[in-house]
Amino acid sequence: MDVGVEHVRYELLAEVGQGSHGRVYRARRLGGDQRLLAVKKFNVPADASANGIPAFMIREVALLRKMKYFNHPNIVQLLDASVVPVDRSLDLTLVLEYIDQDLSTFLSKAPASGLSRDRIKDVMLQLLQGLDFLHTNMVLHRDLKPENILVSSQGEVKIADFGLARMYTFNIALTPGVVTLWYRAPEVLLNSVYMSSVDMWSAGCIFAELFLLRPLFQAYTEVQQLQKIFEVLGLPSEEDWPPDSPISYSVSWGPTVPCTKLLHNLGPDESDLLAKCLAFRPSGRISAAKALAHPFFTRH
Repeated sequence: MDVGVEHVRYELLAEVGQGSHGRVYRARRLGGDQRLLAVKKFNVPADASANGIPAFMIREVALLRKMKYFNHPNIVQLLDASVVPVDRSLDLTLVLEYIDQDLSTFLSKAPASGLSRDRIKDVMLQLLQGLDFLHTNMVLHRDLKPENILVSSQGEVKIADFGLARMYTFNIALTPGVVTLWYRAPEVLLNSVYMSSVDMWSAGCIFAELFLLRPLFQAYTEVQQLQKIFEVLGLPSEEDWPPDSPISYSVSWGPTVPCTKLLHNLGPDESDLLAKCLAFRPSGRISAAKALAHPFFTRH
C-alpha cells in the first residue's frame, strides 16, 4: 500500500503499550538525528486479511495522512506507514512522532494541591485547538480520553489514536459503541444520532478532571453512567430527551434538580465553560471554535 510518506528506518527499543489490535513500541530513528519515534504494529490474521485490511486500520492511516498534510501542532504526526504480507497475514506499521507520556500519566504526577489555573488553561487551549482543527476538517475523534491525549516534556498537547475517528457527512450511520464509558456523551449512551458535539462532551469531562485529578463520571455500565451524569447535571426535561432513542424517558433516572455547581472552587468563567461543554442537548453544547473564544481563555 503506497501511503505517500517517506520510509523511515528505525530500531525498536521497548514495547510501551498493547491494545486489542496491536502493539506500540518506542523506537529510535537510524541515521540523522536518531530521534525517538513511536511505532504502532498491527497484525491482520489470515482469516481477516482475506477480506483486505480492516476498515478501522485504513481509517486511521487515511486520517493521519490527511492530518500530516496540515502538520497541526496539536495533532500527533504520522511519519511513515507500510503494509507487508507475512505468511498469509498482513502487518501494518505506523511510525509516529514520539511523546513519552499521556495526559493520564501527566495527571498522576500532579501535586496533591492540583494543577495551577494557568496550566489547566494551557492544556485545554491546546486540546480545543486540536479539536477545532479536526472538526473544521469534518473529522470526529470519537474516543477522546486522557490516554489518547499526549503531553510532551515541553508542555505540548497532541491528540492521538485515530482508530475510532470518522470523517463525517450529514446523515452518516455512526456506530454506538464509541468513546470510553467515562467520557461518553449522553446521546451515545442513549443510542441517539451524534455529531462533533460528542468530542466536546469528552473535552468537558477532561476539563473537570484537570481540576479534580480524577474522572468526573465513573461507572461500569451504560445505565450507571447515565445515572452518574444525571446525579450531577440533574435529569433533563422530557422535551430534551432524544426522540430517536430506544431508551424511554423516566423520572426515576435521577434527581430533577441539578447540583448548584458542577464543581466547587471554580471561578465563574471555568464554571460557565464547563457547563457549556457538558450541556445535555448536543445542539446546546458549545463548539470547539466558540470555546476558544470563551472568557476563560480571553479574560486576563
